Amino acid sequence: MGSPSKENESKGFFAAMSSIFTNAVHRSVNGLLGYEGVEVINPEGGKEDAEEEAHRGRWKQEERDGYWKMMQKYIGSDVTSMVTLPVIIFEPMTMLQKMAELMEYSYLLDQADESEDPYMRLVYATSWAISVYFAYQRTWKPFNPILGETYEVANHGGITFLAEQVSHHPPMSAGHAENEHFTYDVTSKLKTKFLGNSVDVYPVGRTRVTLKRDGVILDLVPPPTKVNNLIFGRTWIDSPGEMIMTNLTTGDKAVLYFQPCGWFGAGRYEVDGYIYNSSEEPKILMTGKWNESMSYQPCDSEGEPLPNTELKEVWHVADVPQNDKFQYTYFAHKLNSFDTAPRRLLASDSRLRPDRYALEMGDLSKAGAEKSSLEERQRAEKRTREEKGHKFIPRWFDLTEEETTTPWGDLEIYQYNGKYTDHRAAANNSSGSIDDFDVKAIEFNPWQFGNLATE
Repeated sequence: MGSPSKENESKGFFAAMSSIFTNAVHRSVNGLLGYEGVEVINPEGGKEDAEEEAHRGRWKQEERDGYWKMMQKYIGSDVTSMVTLPVIIFEPMTMLQKMAELMEYSYLLDQADESEDPYMRLVYATSWAISVYFAYQRTWKPFNPILGETYEVANHGGITFLAEQVSHHPPMSAGHAENEHFTYDVTSKLKTKFLGNSVDVYPVGRTRVTLKRDGVILDLVPPPTKVNNLIFGRTWIDSPGEMIMTNLTTGDKAVLYFQPCGWFGAGRYEVDGYIYNSSEEPKILMTGKWNESMSYQPCDSEGEPLPNTELKEVWHVADVPQNDKFQYTYFAHKLNSFDTAPRRLLASDSRLRPDRYALEMGDLSKAGAEKSSLEERQRAEKRTREEKGHKFIPRWFDLTEEETTTPWGDLEIYQYNGKYTDHRAAANNSSGSIDDFDVKAIEFNPWQFGNLATE
């Protein structure tokens, strides 16, 4: 088998995972050719394609059997944070930054707030929720945040965004975003199930958007995600199932179905559904592809398009860089830069992680060493905290007494406590403090990323 070509060098986490198993499992299924640029070759898998995935120049031959022996015992388990993985399968971004990718098309929430039509509000808001799936199809693994790690965004659509890692076991993140039109609040606790040739990812969490003009509250329940062909076949990601967004103020709701991918990529990316009133009568139909665009059209009580109406596009994916190593969008690159950072950045910000930064600079050896160092410091900090009888308390989010039920398990809710707003106002009016970086005035030194989990 020949060496990998240049076009095959930039794959990802799950593509690399397939290389773990290639020499340990033997099975032969002929691959089939896809179409329309679909990555999937054969939804059932094929060893020939897996071998191509395994020889991308990222894994050493001798590493594969060892990782297969390590991973096979986790079949059926939640592997969200229980497995230590090598840095070569990571992208230079943390889960907190990945949460912020939902803000790329935040103008759709602005439009939802400005709309006087209650059903069009849901058209705009659900299109916003769908838009992030284009970015979520990347197959690289983001870094798990360190306990107490934060990520901030400013200078994008008038938005301030803040996320914090509020728990390590189980891994939980909380986020808050706000501009003049909306507030966004999320508590996220991803749950996974490793199935050998695939991983199911369950979005245990609660996402709420409040539209400021009328105080409308929207609740979002996304579909689960499935990472396919870890062992056989080309690795690809799909999110089959229902996305439901409910207007908790009026009872109206959107129910959109993400079609599962079939042979030759049939159905992949397709999303169809309706906006319903509180009496569950369809008012607007929606259709499109989550990697391309969404459109809408008024409909009758049977769900058929109204006469003399036509489909109108409400969202279209922005242009993306060609042949990007990590398949990043332009917005993803901004999230890693200081263009979207406030002037005085918290020292716990993901941009300052030494392992993430080293990987972004292409230094895998340094990235791996820094990742191990951070993880060991986090374990040591936990031991010290437990010896002292101290409990970690997040800085920017408070644990409430509220608990919500999701299709995949119960979830305790963290609420933004407002302290960040006061902190940011003070930081903008001062010369800085020991836990801030003035990103405009100092030379960036990523190795200053310090101990984050404080009592």
